[in-house]
Amino acid sequence: MNEISYSAIILLVPLLGTSLGAAMVFFLKKDMPTWLRKVLLGFASGVMVAASIWSLLDPSIEQSSDLGSLAFLPAAIGLAIGFGFLLLIDTLTPHLHPHRKEAEGLPSKASRTSMMLAAVTIHNVPEGMTTGVVLAAALSSFAAGTGLHEAMLPALTLAIGMAIQNFPEGAIVSMPLKAEGNGKMKSFLLGAFSGAVEPVAGLIAVGFLFLVVPALPYLLSFAAGAMLYVVIEELIPEAMEGKHTNVATIGFAVGFILMMILDVALG
Repeated sequence: MNEISYSAIILLVPLLGTSLGAAMVFFLKKDMPTWLRKVLLGFASGVMVAASIWSLLDPSIEQSSDLGSLAFLPAAIGLAIGFGFLLLIDTLTPHLHPHRKEAEGLPSKASRTSMMLAAVTIHNVPEGMTTGVVLAAALSSFAAGTGLHEAMLPALTLAIGMAIQNFPEGAIVSMPLKAEGNGKMKSFLLGAFSGAVEPVAGLIAVGFLFLVVPALPYLLSFAAGAMLYVVIEELIPEAMEGKHTNVATIGFAVGFILMMILDVALG
């Protein structure tokens, strides 16, 4: 297997997780139980927070070690820009979160289905960027002389982690689409398609970083800021609404621990 094959697998594995999750629309007769949705939201949050720390912020600081006591600076700057970028997108883009009645962003006459897909797209862009940034770091390491498998393992580990947390997200997207009156096949295709933005965003991130290699520490932390914004703004508040908040907390703990193990043991 060469670096091109590795790269294709790493970019597409998260999409596979989303597609498999969206396929749950064929197996679940009714809308997803509230307690299960909260467990899955908590789980996805835990995975994303752990990935932000060990796959993004830690490498960003490590790659800036030549700055000495200021090694934190690129990570801090990128993190702030990542939060600001997602805040801007979230404020301007008309979108509707599943199980919410009121749309967010600028006023729009778009359909509920379109705005629900827009919300998922906003969510998935930083995840795709994260995979792409870590893949770019792996390709740079390989170009510098590291063995192919050794260089690619951290990116592959992250991609697997993203796929695991994308599985429940795919189900969380497709089930409300079916509840909105869409057929099972249409709900599945829309749910799966919502994850297609991830490999595209990842590919763009890889291309940009090959043009601006010194920006890698900033892009790593930028992706972390964008992902953490999604967790804080969307996933955790929805998981903590109403009843069954304890199961969401348990889901977060399981997701965090699992991603930490993947990152530290395999990455």
